[in-house]
Amino acid sequence: MVTPHRYRRTAAAFAALTLFATACSGVDARDGRDAGAARDGGAARDGGAATSLAWTSCGGGYECAKLGVPLDYAKPDGEKIEISVIRLPAKGKRVGSILINPGGPGASGVEYARNAQSVLSDAVRERFDVVGFDPRGVGGSAPVRCLSSKELDDYTGLDGSPDSPEEIAALEKGARAYVAGCQARSGKLLPYVGTTNAAKDMDLLRAALGDERLTYLGKSYGTQLGAVYADLFPKRVRALVLDGAVDPSLTPVEMNVTQARGFEVALDAFLENCLTAPDCPFQGTVASARKQIAELLSRADRQPLTNRTDSRAIGESWTVLGLVTPLYERQAWPILRRALTDAQRGDGTTLLRLADLLVNRDRNGEYANQTEANTAINCVDSAFPRGSAEFAAAARESLKDAPLFGPYIMWGTLACAYWPIESAPKEKIDAPGAAPILVVGTERDPATPYEWAKALASELSSGVLVDFDGDGHTAYRSGSSCVDRLVDDYLINLTVPEDGVRCPKID
Repeated sequence: MVTPHRYRRTAAAFAALTLFATACSGVDARDGRDAGAARDGGAARDGGAATSLAWTSCGGGYECAKLGVPLDYAKPDGEKIEISVIRLPAKGKRVGSILINPGGPGASGVEYARNAQSVLSDAVRERFDVVGFDPRGVGGSAPVRCLSSKELDDYTGLDGSPDSPEEIAALEKGARAYVAGCQARSGKLLPYVGTTNAAKDMDLLRAALGDERLTYLGKSYGTQLGAVYADLFPKRVRALVLDGAVDPSLTPVEMNVTQARGFEVALDAFLENCLTAPDCPFQGTVASARKQIAELLSRADRQPLTNRTDSRAIGESWTVLGLVTPLYERQAWPILRRALTDAQRGDGTTLLRLADLLVNRDRNGEYANQTEANTAINCVDSAFPRGSAEFAAAARESLKDAPLFGPYIMWGTLACAYWPIESAPKEKIDAPGAAPILVVGTERDPATPYEWAKALASELSSGVLVDFDGDGHTAYRSGSSCVDRLVDDYLINLTVPEDGVRCPKID
């Protein structure tokens, strides 16, 4: 089964969700820092920075290229892999390039850049070449693969909140088979797909683009990638916007628990709004509505909901995925009201279509490699518990603060318990000597809780926090003119706002 763990949906998935709503209205030693290596240890020294990229037209005014980087930075002259890159040239007086990453880990930066008009303001696109890239292991950059699409359907549909020894055994069997598939199909890549290596790739890309310092917008997991970059290369930071921040100081269990609480907060915000709408399927209080959702999940666990799309059984896991997907964007709340209305009548088709957007499954049943890359990167970036006993204990504990989503999110990372690559806890990330770094947090963000943004801004030696009193996942270009103005002024003019400045709620 697949957890929403640190997902930032791709731009294409967000666009599809928007249209849908409108119509319906730890690190392996080989992956980490070299022992004793100094910060700003130089991608040029480690990998031989490319001097140029061979750009070719790829439609819509975009140019595409491939960047060769070392598979293993400890062997810079050894085997190379190719990073897929796309660029939209600046429309006016050019300042430089801005690299963008939508998160995941596992989401395609190339796909994200194809939606530059919605990702960045006109003012930023006027001054900067917009550059997207698929991090190693993702999309067009040596993608990690584990299972067939049919096998991913079955894996995703496993009971994600097991409540019997038999269900735990089934989940363990599925996780082991998933890991075995990753090892069989992508074993050579697995030790090298972690964030540290991706950050080194990003520095090679910066150099190949001809920029002395990096300008970057990262969302969700992209904030972790940006923070690691700043920690490795602090003197090469021009302006970094980290929106929907991940707190790298947390253990995986701590991260799962706080994310689960974030989805609970977001659900309450949705329900409070829903109860004022004429098409809300619930009446009464938020507490009574939550009880009805819990009953819905329990019914789906016992008897799958009706599926008018294909042959998949819409059990509890697919229902949860469909429920959480619209919580990422406030503008998708109307479609969630409709989906829950249908589900209360026994029809889970709309919830299933929403779930497919989150896991990047198309109408033909084919998956992008987002899920597989997400697992591979997370498992080498952090030290997860080994075996299922700690997951079971943490899932029980999570019921106190996150009764609907806690067990599901906790069990969702079980594959990392059996991962074949050794991982280790993250080192402290503080990026001493870096230029000011803007960290943006949304107070009711479901996937990256606001407390993570506060923590990351504090941990970074030059972190500056922007607080948005809002709903949904990430803040920039989500409707807040206050956030957009502060971010644009920072990116273009390097104007740093007051630390802790708060942008008001959008009515």
